[in-house]
Amino acid sequence: MVRHVTYVIAEPCVDLKDKACIEECPVDCIYEGERMLYIHPDECVDCGACEPVCPVEAIFYEDDVPAQWKDYYKANVDFFADLGSPGGASKMGLIPRDHPLVAALPPQEHAE
Repeated sequence: MVRHVTYVIAEPCVDLKDKACIEECPVDCIYEGERMLYIHPDECVDCGACEPVCPVEAIFYEDDVPAQWKDYYKANVDFFADLGSPGGASKMGLIPRDHPLVAALPPQEHAE
């Protein structure tokens, strides 16, 4: 099965998880991992509500992901490989893991 992610959360979200995007998402498709948030590829309806509210500009339309963060497309898809489609992030809460790409990163510092 080919998955199509419309929006991707990239590295600026790591160790920040502001969650403004979660509040804006009308379909509850943004899930929380240990160190970052992930957009479910099958649940996203391509509305774009999440993108403008991200304070660190970590959310990109899939075709607009900067080259240095292209691997985050796969990270967002693969994060859900064993979860399937839970049908709503709010009922899942914190998922105590991250994609290996994210887990391998050193702690990220964010300006206050």
